[in-house]
This record gives sequence, structure tokens and C-alpha cells, in this order.
Amino acid sequence: MAETKTLSGVTYSPAMDGNTHEQTYRGFVRFVEIGTAVVLCWVLALAVGGIREAWLTAIGGVLLSWAAGAVGAFVPAIGWKAPAVVVVLLAAALAFA
Repeated sequence: MAETKTLSGVTYSPAMDGNTHEQTYRGFVRFVEIGTAVVLCWVLALAVGGIREAWLTAIGGVLLSWAAGAVGAFVPAIGWKAPAVVVVLLAAALAFA
């Protein structure tokens, strides 16, 4: 039987590169978190534009969410938190505008 090694409690066969696998998985999870927050921003921006008829605010929210998503992608320590700030701002615009 082939010898296996473990990395963080997971067993990998010798043909697999465990470090690369773990790094790819962490990157995928970070991408999904940031993408989910950005899409939530877009949904809230559409609600702000459609319900409150504040389309300039909605466009600004979409542009701001794009920039925040880029910052979150390039600075892993920030991650999903940058677009989450835009989510809060758009939710406040929807509630109070």
C-alpha cells in the first residue's frame, strides 16, 4: 500500500501536494466570501435604486463595492470585511434615505 502523509489532520497520497492543495482551498474560500459580500452589495444597491429611487447612490454603491472587493482580494487580512462595510452603508441608505 502507498505511504501517506498528513497535513493538518488530512491524509494525502504521495502523488498530491498537500501544501498546494491547502493553499488553493483557502484561496477559494476567501474568493467565495468576498464574492458573496459583493453580490449582496449589488442586491442592496438595486433595492436602494428601485425602492428609494436613489439611482446615483445605487451606482456609487456598486462602484464602491467593486473597489472594496478588490481591496479585500489583494489584502487577505481585510478579506470580506471591506465589502461588508459597503453592505452596512447600503443597508443604511435603504433604511433611512
